[in-house]
Amino acid sequence: MPNYCDLGALEGFTCGQASDPLGKTGVTVLRFDAGAVAAVDVRGAAPGTRETDLLKPENLIDKVHAIVLSGGSVWGLDAMSGVVQVLEENDVGFDTGIAKVPIVTGAVLFDLGVGSASARPDMLMGRKAAEAATARRIETGAVGAGCGATLGKIYGREYASISGLGAHCIALADGFCVAAIVAVNPYGEVFGRDGQLLGASTAPVSLRNAENYSASGDFPGSNTTIGAIVTNATLTKSEALKVAQMAHDGLARAIRPAHTLYDGDTLFAAGTGTHGPMNLNRLGMLAADAVEVAIHNGVASSH
Repeated sequence: MPNYCDLGALEGFTCGQASDPLGKTGVTVLRFDAGAVAAVDVRGAAPGTRETDLLKPENLIDKVHAIVLSGGSVWGLDAMSGVVQVLEENDVGFDTGIAKVPIVTGAVLFDLGVGSASARPDMLMGRKAAEAATARRIETGAVGAGCGATLGKIYGREYASISGLGAHCIALADGFCVAAIVAVNPYGEVFGRDGQLLGASTAPVSLRNAENYSASGDFPGSNTTIGAIVTNATLTKSEALKVAQMAHDGLARAIRPAHTLYDGDTLFAAGTGTHGPMNLNRLGMLAADAVEVAIHNGVASSH
């Protein structure tokens, strides 16, 4: 049975997904048709991204209209152009006075080692995911950007375990909400809050030590955990960046090792602004908690 996470309390965005269950790849799209202030923090050494420079606080554009998480490695970037097409058709974008330009950013992960290496998200799959973004109830597990996700490749790809896309939403009594949507595809393993392994390499005990990391000769960019934190709080770009930075604490708590040369770990943060400002330290801590639980959810719902 499919697993779902209801993000309905979080106003100002919708989510949609498209998957290729045979090719083991897919796309997850977060739409912000009215725009959302966003930033990104990249901690892994091998990222694949689109339009992340415009998210820097000093740059002109202050809102995005979609954040896309995709499989397919560099080819997955094509899916984001499909999202741009749908937004343009829906009259969504930055008004230049000549045309409305949809601001679409996102990141990709490497899933070519499972399913079919020739199955990659394209513009059509991006369109399907964007068109499916009509609600805030998101399916988790081996779907969307997590369709071909695996974990625990530190002792060799042949010992990897199945992973997926996870989500978690924290709704507070004062009306604020903080959610995380994460495609869990790390080089490392996933640990629970009690320190127990939730998602482990299947390598034999004789290989399970630091000297045997990358025993199969994995190369940079062949993993990567990507995700987005979405809140209804009002943020500036600088504040959104701090939220993304603090949210990586949750990633590092759940995944060990994290932020390696073999990952492109990337987290976006977006504020829809349907509620007022929120204490930034509180928001950052909640974002880290949401990311940590979303990673746990991605592993649990993929089995």
